[in-house]
Amino acid sequence: MKGVILAGGTGSRLRPLTEITNKHLLPIYDRPMISWAIETLVSAGIDELMLVTGGTHAGEFLRLLGNGHSAGLERLLYAYQDKPGGIAEALGLAERFVGNDPVLVMLADNIVEYTIKSAVDNFNANPTGARIILTEADNPDHLKNLGVPELKDGKVVHIIEKPEIPPSNYGVTGIYMYDASVFDIIKTLEPSGRGELEITDVNNHFIDQNMMAYDILEGFWGDAGESIDAYWKVNDFVRENGANKIKH
Repeated sequence: MKGVILAGGTGSRLRPLTEITNKHLLPIYDRPMISWAIETLVSAGIDELMLVTGGTHAGEFLRLLGNGHSAGLERLLYAYQDKPGGIAEALGLAERFVGNDPVLVMLADNIVEYTIKSAVDNFNANPTGARIILTEADNPDHLKNLGVPELKDGKVVHIIEKPEIPPSNYGVTGIYMYDASVFDIIKTLEPSGRGELEITDVNNHFIDQNMMAYDILEGFWGDAGESIDAYWKVNDFVRENGANKIKH
C-alpha cells in the first residue's frame, strides 16, 4: 500500500498563525504537525509516500523532510497543487505515483492517539473498494462540522457532509483507503458549490457500489486545523498523552 498525505489548503481557520507558514508546519508539541502524519503512516507499515502541498511555503516541506529517510520512509515524493481544489483533486495528483496499488490518504492535520495499523491490515487483507475510519463523537454538536455516516446493519449506506441532524454518532476522519479505481471516480466528479472536488462524493460513489467498509478508531482523534481552539486542544493532548501509540 502506498500513502498520500495532503498538506495543502490556505489554513484560513488558523489565521493569523498561518499568515507566514503552511498550517502543517506549525508545531504540535515537540515537532511540526506534518511529522505526526508521516509517523501515522510509517507506524502502520507504509514506507512509500507522496506529499501533496501548495501555496508559497511548499518548499519548506522539502527543506524539513528531504528524502524522508530520517522519518522512516523508503521513498518520499512531492506534488504541487496549483490552487485549492478540494481533497479529491489533490488526491488525483498522485495517480501516477500510486499506479495500480491500494492507497491510504490522510489529511495532515489529523492526529490519532493510537496507530491505525489494524485498519490498514484489514484493508490489505481485501484491498478492493474503499475503507474509511470513523470516530465516535464526544460532542454531538461537533458532528455538524464533519461528514457523518448513516449506518445500517453494519454497513455505511450514505455519508452526509455537515448535517443539521446527524444520522449517527460517528464522524468520518480524514483517513481513507482506496483501490486504484478511485482515480477513475475522481475524473467523473463535478465541482461542488464551493468549487471543489469533494472526497465525500468519492466515498458515496463507493457506497453506492456496495464497496465501502469501515473501522472505528479507538482513543483520541483531533483535527488540528479545524480552529484555533481545536489546534490547542490537540497540542495539549499530544503533550500529555503522545500519539500513534501501540494499544496494549
